[in-house]
Amino acid sequence: MTKDSLRNRRERALGSGAELFYDEPLEIVRGEGAYLFDADGRRYVDMYNNVPAVGHANPAVVKAMAEQQATLNTHSRYLHRGIVTFAERLTALNHDGIESVVFSCSGTEANEVAIQIARLITRKRGLVCTDAAYHGNSEVVDSMSYVGLSPSRSGEVRSFPFPERYRPLKEGLSDEELCDAYLQRVAAAINSLNSDGPGFAALIICSIFANEGVPVVPTGFMHKVTELVHREGGLVIADEVQSGYGRTGLWWGYECLDFRPDIVVTGKPMGNGLPLGATATKKDYIDKFRSDKDYFNTCAATPLQAAVGMAVLDEIERLDLLRNSAEVGARLLNGLRDRLDRYEEVGDARGLGLFLSVEMVRDSLSKEPDRDLALYLSDRLKEKGFLVSYSGKYENVLKIRPPLVFSHADAEGFLVAFDECMEELHA
Repeated sequence: MTKDSLRNRRERALGSGAELFYDEPLEIVRGEGAYLFDADGRRYVDMYNNVPAVGHANPAVVKAMAEQQATLNTHSRYLHRGIVTFAERLTALNHDGIESVVFSCSGTEANEVAIQIARLITRKRGLVCTDAAYHGNSEVVDSMSYVGLSPSRSGEVRSFPFPERYRPLKEGLSDEELCDAYLQRVAAAINSLNSDGPGFAALIICSIFANEGVPVVPTGFMHKVTELVHREGGLVIADEVQSGYGRTGLWWGYECLDFRPDIVVTGKPMGNGLPLGATATKKDYIDKFRSDKDYFNTCAATPLQAAVGMAVLDEIERLDLLRNSAEVGARLLNGLRDRLDRYEEVGDARGLGLFLSVEMVRDSLSKEPDRDLALYLSDRLKEKGFLVSYSGKYENVLKIRPPLVFSHADAEGFLVAFDECMEELHA
């Protein structure tokens, strides 16, 4: 079967518009560690998929999954030690205000639960997010996606410009002044909800602003915005779906930005491919949620989720992946920053651990976003055997977030390929 034939079948089966990466899509048939293989046997370095955090087809995770499925998998209305132990271990990895867990099957579901908890506790409904956020695709969560780029679909949501130093609200401000300027925008969003809206319940934010392009945030912003939210009677929800589980070189993105969220949401890498999400917070809050909502999820808090979730945590620790994320990520980031003076189209390189962004611009002086170049590089790097994507408010940021088993050799190979792509542009 040709690739075009498969693509036509896919459009009939899934509907036209089901997204595919690259001008010439790949037919991926196998994964191993940090690598993906297509139908022709060609190997690609996966620098995009953060779901298989401990590596594609990780043997220990596969073994745990198969053994548990062969033994027992049922809903959560029976006692089972596995899920209790997993919940205890997950909360213990967080700060001491995180005590209990509601399990689900995706980041979207986990964020929905977090919002419901915040609304129950505060007795308000309004939500604040950034203007280029992405937190999932259900009706409520999707209403917070990219609200700065299109009219909000919910009168219960307000947005503010995401904090950054590269394209600040105003040039010439000190770091402290810039921090205060962004805080004023958050305060204005909260005041809008309180004065002519449904009241303020929560700020929901990715701890490292991943979808916004992992910007360099003014010093102290997250600590100060947490204080502001609490003064206004709201809760802080940290969406750790992309930033958690060692992605930054620490367990949690909120550790990197030095704040203590009230609710922590996790997903993607928790199951290394098995659908698994979690909402963790104070026990009192979850007790209230369970009392009022009688929440039940058929495929969540199961023996299978517990076995796989524990295996993933074991592998992160056994393979020392927090250290690997920090060290390999720093090496790759330093290499990318070396290219800032070499190529005027590379406006900025930034990141934390193994979540990196390369901002592509028309030229470094104007900082005009170059979406077309980001798309071109994504496709061209694929031809050279490296899979990345793009994101950011202007879709001009190369998005690099490989499995945490990504190696120093992989990083060096990518830099060579990146240079080749840039030199081709100037040939």
